Amino acid sequence: MSKELMPDLNEVTQDSKNMALLSWIGTFFLGFIPGLILYVIKTDDAYVQDQSKESLNWSITVMIAYAAAFILSFIAIGVVLFPVIGLCHLVFCIMGAVSTSKGNRFRVPFAIRLIK
Repeated sequence: MSKELMPDLNEVTQDSKNMALLSWIGTFFLGFIPGLILYVIKTDDAYVQDQSKESLNWSITVMIAYAAAFILSFIAIGVVLFPVIGLCHLVFCIMGAVSTSKGNRFRVPFAIRLIK
């Protein structure tokens, strides 16, 4: 992301940190809905826009992984994948929440970047 689109860490307001935090917490409980709402509504805040886009990409990735695990569950591999996907989802949402509460950018290493 270009420098002018991403503010310095000193410029991130507490309100921006809180909204980004809500995006990651909401992603764990409600899937893609909080990330999508914040991505559409908070167009004036580059930090919230960036983190809501990342949480939205992650939730889409998790939905694709769950769909693949469901299909693979007919040959018993998917049954093992469901808890692994759930654990990864929990860990990355917690990491995103902790990182955004400090005002840092967070990138999920395994997320498919569909929304740029």
